[in-house]
Amino acid sequence: MVKMIILRQYDPVICFSFSKRECEFLAMQMAKMDLNNDDEKINIETIFWSAMDMLSDDDKKLPQVSNMLPLLKRGIGVHHSGLLPILKEVIEILFQEGFIKCLFATETFSIGLNMPAKTVVFTNVRKFDGDKFRWLSSGEYIQMSGRAGRRGIDDRGICILMVDEKLEPSTAKLMLKGSADPLNSAFHLSYNMLLNQIRSEDGDPENLLRNSFYQFQADRAIPDLERQAKALEEERDSIIIEEEDSLENYYSLLQQYKALKKDIRDIVFSPKHCLPFLQPGRLVSIPCTKNDENSSSFSIKDEVSWGVIINFERVKGVSEEDANKRPEDASYTVDVLARCRVHKDEVAKKTVRILPLKEPGEAAVISISISQIDSLSSIRLIIPKDLLPLEARENTLKKVSEVLTRFSKEGMPLLDPEDDMKVQSSSYKKAARRIEALENLFEKHEIAKSPLIEQKLKVLHMKKELTAKVKSIKRTMRSSSVLAFKDELKARKRVLRRMGYITSDDVVELKGKVACEISSADELTLTELMFNGVLKDIKVEEMVSLLSCFVWQEKLREAQKPRDELELLFTQLQDTARKVAKVQLECKVQIDVENFVSSFRPDIMEAVYAWAKGSKFYEIMEMTPVFEGSLIRAIRRLEEVLQQLIQAAKSIGETDLEAKFEDAVAKIKRDIVFAASLYI
Repeated sequence: MVKMIILRQYDPVICFSFSKRECEFLAMQMAKMDLNNDDEKINIETIFWSAMDMLSDDDKKLPQVSNMLPLLKRGIGVHHSGLLPILKEVIEILFQEGFIKCLFATETFSIGLNMPAKTVVFTNVRKFDGDKFRWLSSGEYIQMSGRAGRRGIDDRGICILMVDEKLEPSTAKLMLKGSADPLNSAFHLSYNMLLNQIRSEDGDPENLLRNSFYQFQADRAIPDLERQAKALEEERDSIIIEEEDSLENYYSLLQQYKALKKDIRDIVFSPKHCLPFLQPGRLVSIPCTKNDENSSSFSIKDEVSWGVIINFERVKGVSEEDANKRPEDASYTVDVLARCRVHKDEVAKKTVRILPLKEPGEAAVISISISQIDSLSSIRLIIPKDLLPLEARENTLKKVSEVLTRFSKEGMPLLDPEDDMKVQSSSYKKAARRIEALENLFEKHEIAKSPLIEQKLKVLHMKKELTAKVKSIKRTMRSSSVLAFKDELKARKRVLRRMGYITSDDVVELKGKVACEISSADELTLTELMFNGVLKDIKVEEMVSLLSCFVWQEKLREAQKPRDELELLFTQLQDTARKVAKVQLECKVQIDVENFVSSFRPDIMEAVYAWAKGSKFYEIMEMTPVFEGSLIRAIRRLEEVLQQLIQAAKSIGETDLEAKFEDAVAKIKRDIVFAASLYI
């Protein structure tokens, strides 16, 4: 790809990849390509070593520094957040000067830097967003492809997408021509902001929230919601039904009946009762998939289709004892041959609609959960061993149709839950008795014999749905019109009072003064550690190591385990964090206690301890698998936290702690980690 780009003089080119390691791997694959002449190589070497002159001799020997120059001299560069800051800056300068013809970069290169190229290549159009792999959004594509084409130099920019899996036209259109990502407020309340507002003489947290962009967005939706509610109310009031009270009573009985039927089905089709009867060849009824437009429509009896069981299996990762504890659909899947319609949507996902047996469609084997089974027949068919040929599947469904025709008058014989499946639970018997009582009520009900009962019930169901929509919209309007963060503000104030940061009259206490100064780490946990005497009783190096847990965010698979004394400190930190989280939970702040505790990570404790002890940077890089740039960024954030702690100690008159924090800053603020920027 790069050879073709260079041959057609489409360089410089930026190749976007979504992983730091992949950027380096792809650049190393280009080892045999040379895109620069001798004069350019001399200039690159001069610029490179002029920048590296500020580093010590030891730092100049770092693998990242020594490995990068040969690559740069050939006109190939790498740019990602794991690089040494000084290396990133050199690469940016060389790219601007035209000495780098091909740059492998992560998407961060497309944000905040004015670095256009003639061509942009996407090595992939799917990315992992921390939860799952997904297609690029339109906003992400626009941002990165926008680097293609230099104003005043190129007539046009070239964008190349490398796609190694099927990309549906609709997905491509959405990515290339879709609208920009919506701009939604990410405003959130923090204890630091709240305390500073309370401490300020003319501060008013409620006023601040009322004037936030978040509140503006919530309020802006109200007029539109009012219009929607009014239109729905008018539509609902226009529906007039004869004998509505009597019909409503019948409708209510039907809803109870359906709920009881579902309860019985859940009991009968629990794994312990139904697994012995899921043999291949058994006829099974399953609900037909409703059309989207009819998905919420009402019917007295749901339409079912008949199929044949082929096989069943436990979902991977679910143990035998676990299977009975979890919901059926989370434990087992059943393969059923049924009449279906297969459809592929815009995002290349396959959706399967189950159809009645007589409708035109394809005979397909589908996987369903046990909870989707409506009933099991006592009849079993002999099925072919090989169902891959379409003819074999069609012939099997013909046999099912013949059986249905044979039993059209008396109905398909079903397995009896009590006699055949031996369901003896008291909850089943109780539900069965209630169903029997309801069936008697249906027979005696005055409206049951009405010829248009089904149509009338559908109209009533529609009216009830409109009422539910109006209620939902009005609920949204009420929550939008009040202060968006009102409940959270009250809850967070409760936390601050409970923990002694403010008095009942909203006067900031000593603890509150400390938390006011801390904005780069979790203010409550850090303040609690400070007031518990943990930071006072330990050595400076140990304190710096402990504070690294507040600034390190990345997850490492093979992090070095900290030594015993550091591990003991980390346990104290976890205990403190757990107490803080539990108090917040008790005060009704939305928080996941275990997630909060696990957000403090000990991965770089050992490396930071060694750095504070005076070790060289190349020595600490041998101790940890993290990228150099990531570690430098963490230590710089650590220095920022220490500066805030100096101010906090000063504000409460703790001179010993202030001196200790200043000593910590002096120990970590040196060499390559705090090397001056080339742009200054």
